[in-house]
Amino acid sequence: MRVLITGATGLVGQAIIDLFHEHGIDVNYLTTSRSKIKTQPNYQGFYWNPSTSEIAPDCFDGVSTIINLAGASVAKRWTSSHKKAILNSRLDSLNTLKTALSKREHEVEHLISASAIGLYKDSLTKFHEEEDFDRGDNFLADVVMKWETAADELSDLGLEVTKIRIGVVLSGEGGALEKIKDPIEKYIGAPLGSGKQWQSWIHISDLANLFKHVMENRQEGVFNGVSPNPVTNKEMTECIAKQVKKPLFLPNVPSFALKLALGEMSTIVLASQLVSSKKLTNHGFQFSFPYLKNALKDLL
Repeated sequence: MRVLITGATGLVGQAIIDLFHEHGIDVNYLTTSRSKIKTQPNYQGFYWNPSTSEIAPDCFDGVSTIINLAGASVAKRWTSSHKKAILNSRLDSLNTLKTALSKREHEVEHLISASAIGLYKDSLTKFHEEEDFDRGDNFLADVVMKWETAADELSDLGLEVTKIRIGVVLSGEGGALEKIKDPIEKYIGAPLGSGKQWQSWIHISDLANLFKHVMENRQEGVFNGVSPNPVTNKEMTECIAKQVKKPLFLPNVPSFALKLALGEMSTIVLASQLVSSKKLTNHGFQFSFPYLKNALKDLL
């Protein structure tokens, strides 16, 4: 079995590749950096440039599933130019794949595309499910809507399409957990804003297994990539502090200070999204780390 992965060199991509290789699944990957191209029997790189629709056509050889993770990071200050990059990188990637597939014979049957819970409206009480949610009215929600629409368009080519709305990914290799942990270890950690905002999180290994699960079971549609037990920002901060054995004695970081420091990007840390994973468990997925305490114990 061979899979093509975009965004393979990122945090999630690397976790998926490691898992696939453990299970004998071969990987082709696309990269915008020629220096990152490797040639191995189970790991073959190909060059692409989605901004110009350039792609190595033989990247699809032997591939039955595409996992699309490509997209500029949202964890970088949202200047007007970077906001364009956040949106265009996601749309260009999917459009490049669609155009290339439409011009050649291939064996691709399934697209699994990353999405984000940033689609959902900021709320302390609304429990968002995949088909029962209130849409946010902000930049991230607009990006996710256009991103998912672009993914759905590959169904025009006869592909089954799955979208995984990913929450806060916790990993020992960087990302959100490191950004929360580092200030705590320097004795300057504190909950953000009110601390009451819900954070729907997932352990990196559960997320990698989720991509494998929907691929092997050919599950179409949209799924929330979050654990069954969301926590508030205050609970997450306190749980991390306890795990690294550091005290929390500073007051909450005020919302206005975060908005001054981060601008529009403060949405990422101040928005409250209470997200359900019930559909996943109903479709047979089993979490290894459903509770934050066990997840942090494993990662830290």
